[in-house]
Amino acid sequence: MTGPPLVVLDACVLANFSLCDTLLRLAEPPRLFEPKWSDEIIRETTRTLESKLGWPNSLTAHLEKELRAHFSEAWIGGYESLIPRMTNDEKDRHVAAAAVHGEAAIILTLNLRHFRPEHLATWGVRALHPQSLLIEIFRQEQAVVLTRLEQQAVRPRPQLEPTSEHSERHRAQLRCSQRVSSRNLSLHSSAISPNKGQ
Repeated sequence: MTGPPLVVLDACVLANFSLCDTLLRLAEPPRLFEPKWSDEIIRETTRTLESKLGWPNSLTAHLEKELRAHFSEAWIGGYESLIPRMTNDEKDRHVAAAAVHGEAAIILTLNLRHFRPEHLATWGVRALHPQSLLIEIFRQEQAVVLTRLEQQAVRPRPQLEPTSEHSERHRAQLRCSQRVSSRNLSLHSSAISPNKGQ
């Protein structure tokens, strides 16, 4: 019996909080895909959130804590010996190696140029833009996707919400990003619905 696809989430995807929230909702039981990442990917995510988006360390630590609590099986380890064998962009070879070692057929990334088909095909791995994966999932499980988008729109993910120790500025930032993500994905879902125009 084939289970949900294993998907390695690149740091650029995890660092996009609204997108990350949407994807993790789709990865909750009953799962539409199984998310995977490594310690190095999480470290890259943390660096991006803190250095480029201004998240305080307390907030990134809270995010990692909740990821470990709710997606403890997502971590891939023991792939390091494969890194020298990867031929994609040097900075992202650890991501490809983690996917190969973890038997994940998909790398989800916003940076497709670092994961070209000719570098991944021999390993049975392909890189997808998040939009492509969301479209695939939507076409297969339209009702489930729409239900979870509606839930996201009206109820932010409680375990990823910042606690009282975090600044109001960052609380507002997360709430805003969640609303924007839900609205955009809902509009996109309507656009590709097979019932549109009927």
